[in-house]
Amino acid sequence: MSNSLHDSSSSSSSFSRRYFTWKNKPQEEQHHQEPLSFTLSSRFSEEDKQNNLKKPEKKKPSASKLRTALTVIGRIRPTTNRSRLGGRVVGTLFGYRRGHVYFALQEDPKQNPTFLIELSTPTSVLVREMASGLVRIALECERKAERKKNCKLVEEALWRTYCNGKKCGYASRRECGAEEQRILKAVEPITMGAGVLPAAEGNGNGSEGELMYMRARFERVIGSKDSEAFYMMSPDCNGGPELSIYLLRI
Repeated sequence: MSNSLHDSSSSSSSFSRRYFTWKNKPQEEQHHQEPLSFTLSSRFSEEDKQNNLKKPEKKKPSASKLRTALTVIGRIRPTTNRSRLGGRVVGTLFGYRRGHVYFALQEDPKQNPTFLIELSTPTSVLVREMASGLVRIALECERKAERKKNCKLVEEALWRTYCNGKKCGYASRRECGAEEQRILKAVEPITMGAGVLPAAEGNGNGSEGELMYMRARFERVIGSKDSEAFYMMSPDCNGGPELSIYLLRI
């Protein structure tokens, strides 16, 4: 029995020496061992203190930097008065009976038009063309070397006009003035339709007769940065569009 205990103790000691490293304490430490007062909580508290001392303090951003960042964000925020054309827009053709035709494109009927041009075509001629059937209006402009490369197609100023293949003079870009705003405001509730508005008194256009308009939704198709097309959407979705307008930069 004693031999077996001795054998087991020797085997266990050889196993421990094989997998663990044991350091022999000096004799003084073996004879004079003091009770340990080191606890787990005190250990973690000391480590936390050392880690907190090592961590650098984060500097709070100054008020001047915050004001600069807010200023930059405010500058790049899109403004509400300049809208971008999407896939579907509102198009309005309008003009006095004895005057020229205007064409306006709006992303939102409540905003100023993104694209507004005055055609050299008389209103009576365009009405006659539309009464005969389909109307195709092509607007062409030239690409100039000195012009900015990032100039959008709808921002071009001068256009050659073709109506059903016939040259009809030139069209020029216009700013939306008080008279144009009044007209677009009057037809704002109309989604699609055509009609006549009485001439406003005191605007100097009484000699040109009544104001004729046609308003509809248009589908915008982008071919490239130099070509776009606007197709009038029919409410019954039968047949092709009655009116198509093409913008080309050559």
